[in-house]
Amino acid sequence: MLRNLTNVVPLNNPGVWFARQLVSVSMGVLGPPLRGTRVEQVRSGAVRGEWVRGPGVTQSDRAIFYIHGSGYVVCSARTHRGIASRLSQASGAPVFTVDYRLAPEHPFPAAAQDIETAYRWLLGQGYVSDQIVVAGDSAGGHLAVDLFIENARTQTPQPSAAVLFSPLMDLSLSLAEAKERTRRDPMISAENARKLVSLYTGRHPADHPRLKLGLAAGTALPPLLVQAGGEEMLSADAEYLRALVTQAGGSCELEIWPGQMHVFQALPRLVPEARPALRRAGQFITRAWSSRDLSLTEQAG
Repeated sequence: MLRNLTNVVPLNNPGVWFARQLVSVSMGVLGPPLRGTRVEQVRSGAVRGEWVRGPGVTQSDRAIFYIHGSGYVVCSARTHRGIASRLSQASGAPVFTVDYRLAPEHPFPAAAQDIETAYRWLLGQGYVSDQIVVAGDSAGGHLAVDLFIENARTQTPQPSAAVLFSPLMDLSLSLAEAKERTRRDPMISAENARKLVSLYTGRHPADHPRLKLGLAAGTALPPLLVQAGGEEMLSADAEYLRALVTQAGGSCELEIWPGQMHVFQALPRLVPEARPALRRAGQFITRAWSSRDLSLTEQAG
């Protein structure tokens, strides 16, 4: 049903408006925030977003910086309150979900610039880089890796870890298209995903360094956990990202969850496996912070 619907929605202004309403309602119904979640709006200069604290999560000196996906076009901090609340509960930390500017109203490089600005804003709020974990899904995965590359280029401290759900890495969708020849994605076709992404990339060359991302050997990177669904075409992108990170000398744990669709973690009412996947993500995050604490203790000793 999802694939049939996404493939017929036109990508003109009314079509984009309809897609945004459809996804907002779907995520609200299938992945609502946990009862007891607290939300605080943020409007600070160019930074827009919201703090999400899951049930029982209080103010913390640690934070998760969440970058939502949906092709740079569709979603928002509001649509991702559900997954943010669950990630907050699983990690015990508040989640800042950034509302970056969307295409087609704001094409490349608006989203990438907003992510970089928001990360530096977090640092300016008093969070030390190794107290921050970056998380994201789909196009948010691409924006996260772009952030890490920009951090390395500008010698900005990297976060302590990153958790990426179904990351989109190849904006040409060639990897997804090849995967689709062996397994049909239940959510969207590679052709229509490419059209959606093109609303962001526009006429910029496909090999632009902030679109076709590359990691030089020795690039300082946070350790990554990547989860993807076994039924989705972007599992190929997840595998590509692991290869990219390991070739650069970084650490990347990859989990392919059999039988699952794109960003299944956001839909716990539809997909029971969303809960254990998010628990795994929470364990990875808390382990990263525990390693940092142990390292600081050893240095003090």
